[in-house]
Amino acid sequence: MDRDDLAQVLRRLPHLDDPNILQGYLTADDAGVYRIDDSTALVQTVDFFPPVVDDPYYYGAVAAANSLSDVYAMGARPVVAMNVLGFPRKKLDNLTVEKILLGAVDKAREADCPIIGGHTIDAPEPFFGLSVTGLADPAKFIGNNGGKAGNLLVLTKPIGTGALTTAAKAELIGEELLRETIRTMATLNKQASKAMAAAGAFACTDVTGFGLLGHLHEMCSASGVGARINAFSVPLIDPAVIEFISQGITTKLTNFESSKKYAVYDDGVDENMRIALCDPQTSGGLLIALPPDSLGVFEAEMAGYDLRTAVIGSLIESGEAAIKVGKSG
Repeated sequence: MDRDDLAQVLRRLPHLDDPNILQGYLTADDAGVYRIDDSTALVQTVDFFPPVVDDPYYYGAVAAANSLSDVYAMGARPVVAMNVLGFPRKKLDNLTVEKILLGAVDKAREADCPIIGGHTIDAPEPFFGLSVTGLADPAKFIGNNGGKAGNLLVLTKPIGTGALTTAAKAELIGEELLRETIRTMATLNKQASKAMAAAGAFACTDVTGFGLLGHLHEMCSASGVGARINAFSVPLIDPAVIEFISQGITTKLTNFESSKKYAVYDDGVDENMRIALCDPQTSGGLLIALPPDSLGVFEAEMAGYDLRTAVIGSLIESGEAAIKVGKSG
C-alpha cells in the first residue's frame, strides 16, 4: 500500500487507549509493543510479500529475515514465529512450497526463533512471510520515536535491493551480483540490534518498502526532529544500482514522488541517486539514531560483521524540510 494512503487510513482508526499498549500504529513503527508486566513486553509484527528471487529456498529465507527484522528494530528478541503463506495450488507444486518453508525454518533457527505453525490459503499469486512474537523490557525497547537532534544516523546494510531484484527478473545481472544481493537480504539484523542496544540508541527503524528516505521520514515525524544526510555516504550494494536506475530499471517511483513533500535535495545529488535513496528495500538494514559519544561502542560490537555499516548523517532540529539531502551530513 502506498505510504501516504496508508497514513490516511490509519488516521481514521479509533484511538488506542489501553495503557499497556506501549507502541501502536500511530508512530508507524516496525512492531507493536504490549506490556505484560513490569519486566516483560510482547513485541509483535507480521510481514509478507511476493517472491523477490526465483529460488524458493532463498525466497523463504529472505522473507523470514525481513519479518524478523521488525523485532530486531525494536531492540527486542524474537522468540516464536508463524508462517503466513498463499500460493496458487494448481500452479505451484508441493516441493516448491516445501523449499520456501525450509528456507524460512533455517533462517528462523539462525535467529533462535522456532516457527511453530502458520496458515496457508489458495491465492492467485504466491506470497510468504512470518508473524513474529518477541520479548523486550518495557523500559528498554527502542521505538522509532525517540530520536534527538544531534544523534548520528547509522545504517547497517547497503541499499539497492529494489533495483537489483528488478534487474534480476529481467536477467540483467550476473550470478555473483545476484548472490551478493540475496546474501544482503538474507542477513539477519540480529547483531546490529544487539550493538545498538549496547550503545544506547535513542531510536531505530528498519529500511524496507518505503525506502531509506521514507523510513527516515517516519522516524523524524515520530520524534519531532529533522535530518541531514550525505547521499554519498549511503553505501550501495554495487555501483550497478545507479546504472540500472539510470536505464529506468527500478521498482515503482511512488516513494520518490512522495519524498518531494518532505525532502530537499542539493543540486549536487542527481536524480538517479535521489531515486536510489527512495528505492524500496527488501530486508534492509537498521537505521539507528545514536548518541555521538557511543559510536565507538557500536562499532566495537559490530566488529567482524560482514555488511557495510556507515554513518550517513544526523538528526537536526525540526524545520520546514524534514530531510535535507546533500553531499555532506
